[in-house]
This record gives sequence, structure tokens and C-alpha cells, in this order.
Amino acid sequence: MSDYGKVAIGVLIPFLGTTLGAAMVFFLKKDMKASVQKALLGFASGVMIAASIWSLIMPAIDMAENAGTIAWIPALVGFLTGTLLLLVLDSVVPHLHLDSDKPEGRPSGLGKSLMLFLAVTIHNLPEGMAVGVVLAGMLSGGNVITTAGAFALSVGIAIQNFPEGAIISMPLVGTGLSKRKAFGYGFLSGVVEPVGALLTILLTQIFTPILPYILSFAAGAMFYVVVEELIPESQAGEHTNIGTMGAVVGFALMMVLDVALG
Repeated sequence: MSDYGKVAIGVLIPFLGTTLGAAMVFFLKKDMKASVQKALLGFASGVMIAASIWSLIMPAIDMAENAGTIAWIPALVGFLTGTLLLLVLDSVVPHLHLDSDKPEGRPSGLGKSLMLFLAVTIHNLPEGMAVGVVLAGMLSGGNVITTAGAFALSVGIAIQNFPEGAIISMPLVGTGLSKRKAFGYGFLSGVVEPVGALLTILLTQIFTPILPYILSFAAGAMFYVVVEELIPESQAGEHTNIGTMGAVVGFALMMVLDVALG
């Protein structure tokens, strides 16, 4: 398979996960149970934390060492910059989290459905960047990121995108949207991932020396999403241990994928 074919598959796998998850709105008649939602949110947070470490930060450190630079500088600079970008987006873009009735970001006249959609879109942006930068690392020809390692991240993100697609689409039906429109919002929220992945690949192909910085940048952005959104939502209300165990399972699964295939 050509490199372009590998990139196309790697980019589309996570998007497929979101789409299939959003399609659950046609098959599940009732709202998702709170306990199930907690478990899935915890699972997603565990996957993203493990991916940030093994798929992004560790390769960034290895690349910096191979280039003869101080290993921790690209990791630190990229990580902090990624968190700051998500902080800015979180403060500026009007959006609404699933467990809240109070919008965040700049005041706007947007409807609840659209603000829920924007919240998930902000969330999906760093995931798309993470997939894109790992695929770019694979294309760079070094031995730090292998094809198997890049696909391990794509599969891991797709696995956690499946419940996320369901989590965004199913509550939208409760706001009065039809199932078709709710699926459409879930589908569109996932579009940002392949778009972000492709833009990141193009950027790193032009500026190859900054690849370690972009790897860590994506890690920082993902980490912000986990701490700001996923963990608080998985720990809200009763039975918080369900969200905790979901995070443990997600972390363990992504760790095994990264180490075994990377």
C-alpha cells in the first residue's frame, strides 16, 4: 500500500468511529443511562491520556534526542502551547457541555443544540491533530513512529470516538431534534478530525524540524480536554467509581495498543 493510502485510512478510521457512534441514535430507543455515559466518558479520558503519553510525548522526546537537542524542551513547549490554545478556544467559542445548562465562551444567541455541537467539535480538534501528526511522523521516514504505531493511535481514537458519537447525538433528540438531524450533528462533529489531521500533516511536511513540537502540542490539547471536560463529566453525581474504572480500562487498552504495535 502506498503512503497516501495509509494516510487516507489512518485519517478516516477515527471519523468512522464517530459516525458509527452517532448512528446509534437510530437503534437505541431510550436515552443513554447515566452510568453507561459515565463509563464511556471515563473510557475516553483513559484512552486520550495514554495516547498523549505513548503516541505523542514519548516520540517527541525520542525525536529531539535523535536530533541532538535538549530532549525535554520540544515536549514542554509544545505541551504548554497546546493547552493554552484549547484554553483560548474554550474561553472564546460559545459552547455547552452535556451536564450543564450554562453556556461557556463568549455570549451568543446560538441554540442549545448548536452549542452542544460546538463543544464536541472543540473536543475533537486535538484528536484530529494527534492522528495527523503521528501519520506525519510515519511519513518522515524515521524509526520513532512506525506504521503500526500510527495505526494503533488511529484505532484507539476510533474506539473512544464510537461512544462519543452516541453521547453527542442521543441527548440532542431530547432537545427536540429529529433522529436524522441529531445524527447529522454527530456526523459533522467528527468531520473536524480528518480536516484537522490533513492540515496537520501538510504543516509538518512543510516544517519537518518542528514535528516534536507539534506532537507535544497535540498531547497538550488532548490533556486539556480530558481534565477540563471528560473527567469532570464522568465524575459528576453518584457512582463516580464507574467513570474511574472506565478511565482505567481505556488507559490500559490504549497503552497495550501503543506498546504492542508501536
